Amino acid sequence: MGDEPLVRWDWIWRNWANDSPSAISTLLLAHIVMAFVPVLLGLVVALPLGVVSARWRWLYQPTVGLMNVVYSLPSLVLFSIFLSITGLTQWTVIIPLTFFTLAVLIPAVVDGMTSVPDHVRQSAVAVGYRPLRRLIGVELPVAVPVVLAGLRVATVSSISLVSVGALIGQGGLGNLFIDGWQRQFYTPIVVGIVLIVVLAVAADWLIVAVQRLLTPWSR
Repeated sequence: MGDEPLVRWDWIWRNWANDSPSAISTLLLAHIVMAFVPVLLGLVVALPLGVVSARWRWLYQPTVGLMNVVYSLPSLVLFSIFLSITGLTQWTVIIPLTFFTLAVLIPAVVDGMTSVPDHVRQSAVAVGYRPLRRLIGVELPVAVPVVLAGLRVATVSSISLVSVGALIGQGGLGNLFIDGWQRQFYTPIVVGIVLIVVLAVAADWLIVAVQRLLTPWSR
């Protein structure tokens, strides 16, 4: 490496936005899509599934057990399995990460629902709330802090795991790591690490801001 600097700023400017599919901005956008689509899909599925599991507890253990088995598998193994089904597309990364998100969010939703005090439910029933209105207007708002705590973990985990997809050609910013190691050129590696950290911190702050908006009484 000689006197090669750790970061070559001229390389960053040249490769930030160009017509190449390996442009930094292109990889960043792909990373955002592959990280956040699984979180959104997981949230859409986990909310009703978690509510049902909290209502009928016999469903909870088999559901969480199945998700834990999936979560225990290395992400690269799942990517390889779906590679034969979805090919070299972003869905090869998105689908496994959705399962990982479910493994985190379903217990969070169940814990959030069970954290609602009984006297709060009874008060809602006393003033005439029907089950659906009580769920939407009382139970879910009270459960928001617990659910969003799980969402924060799932989001940061998803942002980091996308990078592993670079080993099958769909890793967003993770492709910078492969490029850097193959050429023994550290600038792409540093850029990839910094952007992933910034993305994770920004996503975490955004979820915290959403929580404050949804739970003004907790301020």
